[in-house]
Amino acid sequence: MYIKYERYLLDTNFFIQAHRSYYPLDVVESFWIRTKELARNGDIISIDKVKKEIYDKSSHEDELKLWCIDNLEDQFFHPTDEALPQYIQIVQWVNSMRNQYHDSAIEEFLQTDLADPWLVAYAIKLNLVIVTYEKSSPGAKKRVKIPEVCNHFGVRFVDTIEMMRELNSKF
Repeated sequence: MYIKYERYLLDTNFFIQAHRSYYPLDVVESFWIRTKELARNGDIISIDKVKKEIYDKSSHEDELKLWCIDNLEDQFFHPTDEALPQYIQIVQWVNSMRNQYHDSAIEEFLQTDLADPWLVAYAIKLNLVIVTYEKSSPGAKKRVKIPEVCNHFGVRFVDTIEMMRELNSKF
């Protein structure tokens, strides 16, 4: 069976939920070794806004931040500047959804440093698959979720396990 080669764009929650819940660094080392290999091979990337969210989550140097510094090349976190036209499209669409979402949900989603809209914009620009733990919730009013924006713009999204399956990657 022919599988189209795709690159995957990681959401902040790929790292944070893995570290804090599913694959703690001190327990499931193989997950993190595999993540490092996939990054080195160019199968997975992320963006500067995700890096900022990971690095700014706490005022002290936590294990996850240190792991990223030690194991991910500087170019792993791509600058989002080149996706500005796509970001503007997302801003316009989300603002047009005021009949669906509360104003506070729209304002939160469009915060300047929030990675979510930039992830979708970057995925549109480079035809990437987003890896996120967020689940689609089309009737939600209190939060604009990545899957809803992806669905509108035709961006594919998967969770961590699906990405690993698609990459035929075991850890």
